Amino acid sequence: MTLSVVLNYATWGVFSYFIAYNLSYLFLNMFAIFRMHGIEQGKILAALPHIHTGLEPPISILLTTRNETSVIATSVQSLLQLDYPQQEIIVINDGSKDETIQILTAAFDLHPFPEAYRVQLATQTVNRIYRSTRYPNLRVIDKEYGGTADALNAGINASRYPLFCSVDVATILHRDSLKCIVTPFLNDNTVIAAVGAVRVANGCEVENGLLKKVALPKHWLALFQIVEYLRTTLFAPLGWSMLNGMTLFRKASVIAVGGYRRDTRSAGTELIVRMHRLMRKQQQTYRIRFVADPVCWHQVPQNLTTLKSHCIRWQQGWADSLSQNMGLMFSRNGGVPGRIVFPFFLLFEWSGPILEFLGYAFMLIAFACGLVSWQACVAFLSVAIGLGILLSASTLLLEEMSFHLYPTTSDIAKLTIAAVISNLGYRQLTSTWRALGMVRWIIGRPNSHAAIEYLETNRTG
Repeated sequence: MTLSVVLNYATWGVFSYFIAYNLSYLFLNMFAIFRMHGIEQGKILAALPHIHTGLEPPISILLTTRNETSVIATSVQSLLQLDYPQQEIIVINDGSKDETIQILTAAFDLHPFPEAYRVQLATQTVNRIYRSTRYPNLRVIDKEYGGTADALNAGINASRYPLFCSVDVATILHRDSLKCIVTPFLNDNTVIAAVGAVRVANGCEVENGLLKKVALPKHWLALFQIVEYLRTTLFAPLGWSMLNGMTLFRKASVIAVGGYRRDTRSAGTELIVRMHRLMRKQQQTYRIRFVADPVCWHQVPQNLTTLKSHCIRWQQGWADSLSQNMGLMFSRNGGVPGRIVFPFFLLFEWSGPILEFLGYAFMLIAFACGLVSWQACVAFLSVAIGLGILLSASTLLLEEMSFHLYPTTSDIAKLTIAAVISNLGYRQLTSTWRALGMVRWIIGRPNSHAAIEYLETNRTG
């Protein structure tokens, strides 16, 4: 086989991958359009009086913390303000070396409480459980350090209610977030988990830990991430939700699959994938639903160093979650999650960053060496960048059609510009960092110190 034939095959392979990647996400956006009708009907019904109002199932909220004295009291206070009929808040102090317990004691009048602690999931030693005399629904668990997954398992052990959700001090909620995310459980008793959409909080007005007003950030790096979040955490999952391919959990189901794993960098994602795998293997009827309404908000990095660490960690979390549940792919009872969704994520999210980086590198190096024509190089960039802009623009259009969170003309103009510009360097840069994360994951190299610091302050699974 001659060099020209090899180059020809490689060129067409690169073209095919980039076309398949972008068209696949465009098709997911098309699926999302069909789901919009149901969402709009749900919004109309949500404005009417509900016969189940006040009868929603009680929820346990698990708040993990470690060495976060500056924000822990505010975070707990924000959870106490949530509008929900019956909830308990369990703060898990995961081996903090600072004055976390003292601050919580002073703020909420905590006292040691000798309650029964049922160990259903193995965790590090629990030293003491405190109860607030000021807020009867608030308890604090003081335990030895074991990591976020271990802390969540301890919280599950202590929880009393059939549903639970996990948050951390970086999570910003609406006052009615719990009412939004519990809806799938009210409509279908086979639902075992409901995954809520995540939005970017930079630039928004936050009061007492709760979101008060939605606004755009001034920093362009955060604007780019708004477009990215809409694409990766909203409308693509919404498209998959039509296929049952996709976080409020049913506690019994989580305990049945072994709780959170400590040996993964994205415990929440891995748990969702494992629940799919084990439920399919046991041929149980279940649903995992996606809630498209913005349930929680997070601050995103506004500097390249932290963003790089975030991308590396995110990619390694995906690699952990998929590699630890390879048994789901093409399994006999895998259904859509095992036969379509898992291979999709394996191709486009797990190996995608490396393939994308190699694609760009091959085309640019081959052009520089005179191995491919300038016409082929221009055609490749037109496909890779042009389809990327089309994908970002379609995602932004869906956002406007459905939620219209950014109402002013200037906001829409800024997001439109960001949707275009983000494909002219930003997406290529983040893909390179994600490819680096995959390489580090493959060779077993630990993440950078900056990434560990980011993980300590942004531990959402």
